[in-house]
Order: sequence, then C-alpha cells, then structure tokens
Amino acid sequence: MAMPESSDADDRRSGPAGLTGRQRKRLRSLAHGMPSVVRLGQDGLSDGVVKEADRALSGHELIKVKFIEFKDQKKELSQELARRTGSECIGLIGHNGIFYRPHEDPRLRRIEKNLAAES
Repeated sequence: MAMPESSDADDRRSGPAGLTGRQRKRLRSLAHGMPSVVRLGQDGLSDGVVKEADRALSGHELIKVKFIEFKDQKKELSQELARRTGSECIGLIGHNGIFYRPHEDPRLRRIEKNLAAES
C-alpha cells in the first residue's frame, strides 16, 4: 500500500528535527533575554495553552513557556507541548521551557538564517 504524500502541515507538525548541539546552544542564548510569552498554570496543559503556544510559535519561532504550576512535571509537559505544537523543546532552564519551530514560510524565517551559520 502506497504511503500518502505529506502536506506542509504534516511537515510542520513533525518538528524541526536535526538541530545540532551548537544550534541548540545558539537558540538558548537567543532566548536568554526574552520574556515568557505563555504561562502554564493551574489548568495545566489545556487546549488554550497549546493554542496560545502554537500562535506564539507562528509569530516568533522561538518562545519561552513559564511553568507557574506543575513544576515537578515540567519535563513531561514540555515534551507533550512540543509534540502538540510541532516544535522542539530546546531546553529547560529553571521553571522556563524554550521551544523552537521555524516559520512555515521559508521566506519569513528569521532565526533559521542565524542557525545556518552555526552548523
């Protein structure tokens, strides 16, 4: 049975695979001075949090998520958020998760241009 061709949306949801350690380090340094744009509170990883993270990733490519609650589960929740948004969790620093997803339109990607020089 032939596999159906993947669409752009399918590709986006698979996440930005293949980042090198140097690229991940560069992304963490870019995120250092950024404020958290999404906060995960008492409702946990609700659909609203996922939608807000998805919207923020579409506009910024690189975001920080602050864990107000569920701090002891942040690793698992970060993995789940990355899966549901098609992003990659670059790292956890304190109670903040850093997430990266390149813009769908290659012409609008800002961060990827910086990463290409780092590889």
